[in-house]
Amino acid sequence: MIEIRPRQGIDSAIPVPGSKSITHRALIASALADGESEIEGALACEDTLLTIGALRELGIEIGIDGRVIRVSGKGGNFSPAPGPREIFLGNSGTSYRFLLSATALARGDYLLSGTPRMCERPIGDLVRALNQLGADAKCIDRTGFPPVWVSARGLRGGPVTISGDKSSQFLSSLLLTAPYAETDVDIEISGRLVSLPYVDVTVDVMGGFGIPVHRDDYRHFHIRAGKRYRPCHFRIEGDVSSASYFWAAAAVTRGVVTTLNIHPRTTRQGDIGFLEVLGEMGCRIIRESDMVRVEGQGLRAIEADMGSMPDMVPTLAAVALFARGKTFIRNVAHLRFKESDRLRAIALEWQRLGAKIQELSDGLVIQGETPLAGTALNPHNDHRLAMSMAVIGLKVPGIHVDNEHCVGKSFARFWEIWDSL
Repeated sequence: MIEIRPRQGIDSAIPVPGSKSITHRALIASALADGESEIEGALACEDTLLTIGALRELGIEIGIDGRVIRVSGKGGNFSPAPGPREIFLGNSGTSYRFLLSATALARGDYLLSGTPRMCERPIGDLVRALNQLGADAKCIDRTGFPPVWVSARGLRGGPVTISGDKSSQFLSSLLLTAPYAETDVDIEISGRLVSLPYVDVTVDVMGGFGIPVHRDDYRHFHIRAGKRYRPCHFRIEGDVSSASYFWAAAAVTRGVVTTLNIHPRTTRQGDIGFLEVLGEMGCRIIRESDMVRVEGQGLRAIEADMGSMPDMVPTLAAVALFARGKTFIRNVAHLRFKESDRLRAIALEWQRLGAKIQELSDGLVIQGETPLAGTALNPHNDHRLAMSMAVIGLKVPGIHVDNEHCVGKSFARFWEIWDSL
């Protein structure tokens, strides 16, 4: 358990580590390339290390040297499994979804397992889509949920339809492996696709490794067979999601925080939209080519559709506690399938502070500027909740965060950097 020290007059410059989302995607692409790739600025955290471990299980040689990861890709020819092999992916939803499709390209029998919470996170839509493409995958304990058994023999390709309302990572998983199917892959999205910017990140990474994706907006995607990722030197920009907690620190303390290694004018990371949210709430935002500065001022409540940046909901929920008026957060029902049921967890923990908060089926309503009292908070083993609780502790004395090490899932040095504010 860690105690958060209240602070005023923050004026800090923060170097932001590499993007977790981009690191995952670059690891998959470089493992499928034929030859050695160098990923500069890569993020080594619990989740990305799980992806690295799984790729090593598939026979890929990967070396880590500080912020550089070297991957010796095999052109999609993973080492055959001599017998049934288990690949453990913890509670990393990105690792699980991406590796499920990648494993289908291999040869042999694999069991993809995870933590108890992972086994509560839906995977059925992706399993059905892979089977449409010629895979042999099945959920072995509970229909639609991990663990998943894969009798890997490659992917045939062809047309496939997948629902987009639970996670855009299902689509990204298919996109990343589609070039290695025997025939062209045509992906049709049914229903509403959530977290659209993450699909753009996937397409950009694929392009960086030499694979074009032909698309009709977010409804249809076509990937030609026979194309192969090219090994390359790939540079990863700072993680916008990680930067958000420091922007929020400036917002709630009326301080100034400059985040370095963030490229607000060119990034495809959807969470950059959180700057617009903070600007609407009253902050002053300064954007330059490779940095962002946030200056906190008086905060006002807003109504926000967070469907395109759901990971920012805990951060916004923390800032909203100190805004004048009632903040409405909507269109994030898919947050119930994250590391925790984030809507339920936020409502429970904010109520422990004395906050007036209402849990909706697809969001939250938070009354700002209500009296809050310090207490021990449980992040529900969710890294984003723990880091958002740190924001609250800057203003409310007596905040203790239990299981603070859960931040290692995405930001191992978070507390060290937080203490430098």
